[in-house]
Amino acid sequence: MRTRLGRLKGFTLLEILLVIAIIAILAAIVIIAINPGKQLAESRNAQRRSDTNTVLNAVYQYSVDNNGNMPGTIPAASTEICRTGEAACGAFVDLTTLTASGTYITAVPNDPNSSAPGAGYTIMRDGVTGRITVAAPNAERGAVISVTR
Repeated sequence: MRTRLGRLKGFTLLEILLVIAIIAILAAIVIIAINPGKQLAESRNAQRRSDTNTVLNAVYQYSVDNNGNMPGTIPAASTEICRTGEAACGAFVDLTTLTASGTYITAVPNDPNSSAPGAGYTIMRDGVTGRITVAAPNAERGAVISVTR
């Protein structure tokens, strides 16, 4: 299509490059604002919160089914829980009483950043009150994840 002066309508190379540069700047600002590293860390922390509640619920469900008796392997000091299926738990807390029949939980949940033989979660029983605390010491971004009942 020609204008009155006989020139073709269209964009110049400079105009196209300017628009591309503006889009690139806006995309960079959006990526920085979204911060995918933070989002992934928060997602892992949400999984840790869910896992600590799962373990604590299994312990108390076991207690309900066994006349108020807790699993005997829960120590008075905060100790890491052994992964399900590990042959030698050593210094870790063995919760196979919860996982053996699959009644309470099928397997001890594993922290997203843990390595065998530990599950990445700790458990303890308060000697005075008898309350159980399950915690996720590997929480990211300064989060404190601990559940006590």
